[in-house]
Amino acid sequence: MNKTIGMFAHVDAGKTTFAEQILYHTKSIRNLGRVDHKDSFLDNHSVERERGITVFSEQGIFGYNSSTYYLVDTPGHMDFSSEMERAIGVMDYAILIISGTQGVQSQTEVIWELLRKNKIPTFLFINKIDIETSDLKAVLNEIKLNLTQDAYLMDDSFKNGNMESELVEFIAEKDDELLEKYLESGYQKDLWLDSTIKLIKQNKFFPCFSGSALKDIGIDSFIEKLDMLTFTEYKSNLEFSGIVYKVRHDEGLNKLTYIKSLSGILNVKEKIRIGETYEKINEIRIYNGSKFKTVDSVSSGQLFAVCGLTSAKIGNGVGNLEKKTDYSVVPTLKSKVIFDDKLNPKEVLNYFKILEDEDPALSITWNEKTKEIQVHIMGIVQLEILKQVIEERFNLSVDFGPCKILYKETILEESIGYGHFEPLRHYAEVHLKLEPGERNSGIAFENECSTDDLTVGNQNLIRTHIYEREHHGILTGSPITDLKITLITGRAHNKHTNGGDFREATLRALRQGLESTQNVVLEPYYRFKISADVEYMGKILSDIQRLNGVFQSPNIQNDKVFINGRGPVSEFMNYNLEFISLTNGRGKINFVFDGYDICHNEEQVIKDIGYDKNADIDYTSTSISCSKGQAFLVSWDKVKEYMHCLK
Repeated sequence: MNKTIGMFAHVDAGKTTFAEQILYHTKSIRNLGRVDHKDSFLDNHSVERERGITVFSEQGIFGYNSSTYYLVDTPGHMDFSSEMERAIGVMDYAILIISGTQGVQSQTEVIWELLRKNKIPTFLFINKIDIETSDLKAVLNEIKLNLTQDAYLMDDSFKNGNMESELVEFIAEKDDELLEKYLESGYQKDLWLDSTIKLIKQNKFFPCFSGSALKDIGIDSFIEKLDMLTFTEYKSNLEFSGIVYKVRHDEGLNKLTYIKSLSGILNVKEKIRIGETYEKINEIRIYNGSKFKTVDSVSSGQLFAVCGLTSAKIGNGVGNLEKKTDYSVVPTLKSKVIFDDKLNPKEVLNYFKILEDEDPALSITWNEKTKEIQVHIMGIVQLEILKQVIEERFNLSVDFGPCKILYKETILEESIGYGHFEPLRHYAEVHLKLEPGERNSGIAFENECSTDDLTVGNQNLIRTHIYEREHHGILTGSPITDLKITLITGRAHNKHTNGGDFREATLRALRQGLESTQNVVLEPYYRFKISADVEYMGKILSDIQRLNGVFQSPNIQNDKVFINGRGPVSEFMNYNLEFISLTNGRGKINFVFDGYDICHNEEQVIKDIGYDKNADIDYTSTSISCSKGQAFLVSWDKVKEYMHCLK
């Protein structure tokens, strides 16, 4: 039985040390490495060992009883949340490590929400209970308060498959049929064990354990119970399907595509479907840490890397699976790449494109006019790591400009967009309806165009041009979002419509629609939770208001105050240090990205960015018409008069 288990935690909770112990106890590794000794098995990249944090998700393999486990260690630092989220998609189960001294922290909650969104059955492990300041009871209360009421500490209540009475009743309360049998005939060992396994799989019950990874307390017992309480049902007699969860490049810049097999068998030299094309598998590798072995085939439930694929992207299905994963974690900052003027900008851009292939959240952009490369990031630490990685991998010295907020734009009212593109011997018309979408919904496309007006092929072309890249707004040039775009109708010419004509008409229609309605700037927001001594409540509430945040009524328990609220990233991104100073390090503040909303200081942002919509050569609302063999420009407010499809 193949099982993929993910390791997750807030940074410094002991996750990598815990993974090391599991691999050591199951004899997958001979020597027990340590993060502080810079020799851990899964943190094998030089930047990880130098900094003592996990940056890249890596897998180890171990066998236990009749199962093969793929143990994936993921980053715990918030700046590498995108890497962590991409790994979640291939997990059968997750292990969430919580520090016994720090309790539930900000990233713990982020991870928990992502695991729940993806419905990954989760085991909890409270680590560092050997330290004097650890408080097991307090951490359990935090878990119930901040994560779930469905967790239960099973250290002593579950042994050799037998359960103590309190656990028996706790499990029975999760299942009506089980509760009825309990009231009728009492506890039945096998029935309760089977029911517990199912409840875990259904995300209705979350087993909790405690111990110390560093001092090797509770590790053997945890492995035994993990094996007993987990199962998978992969089928190898079906057609091959899988999902890409990671991309890397070797020293020769050859692409390695990491895949989780979901069904069937894949053989080396076989061709598999990637979207609408087929590509050949030249080599299959099974990785254990940084080392790998080549195999001739893989079956369902396995994690592996292949050589030979060029077009596969992270989050996409391969083989019999048609899927494109949308990820929740998105960067809220951007930075300009600074490099020596003597270097070829396109060569530098190519290196960054390789990194973008490995981490799509970087969203590398190139401004042809200014010759600038922009990179999207989660935070300062990520920039520091990027700088080091680029120097080590490409022997290239770069720096980065100041971090800036990633703004977006949308519309507040419905609009109609007209695009007419008719220079000599070219022709295309596009008629769109733009409607405000739900906040954080992105771009949605609908098609109401009749095939009497446009062929299916031309309709699909318009859809492709809507989705092929981000489109600039008219206020700050930021990407537009939260739009429902409907294709109403259009026109083509049998003789004069050429490749690219519908791209020109579509972009003009979209831009003209924006010009015709009210636009608004959006900015990223944090959701926050604050706990501090009640004496600091007044100052904290004053700070929240000063930073343009909002908060719910404070909850006071004993001498502590608990505050939940929301505020702009631009205002709160540096508040953490101020808060620590205010509370003398005794308070806790957790930030979670909470999507985009109306910008609190739109006028100032527009002024600071200084975007000139009329100077943006890539986007124009001006259409092109033709009269007597001569093309001429039609301003956005006059285009409707020249639309043939309206006549």
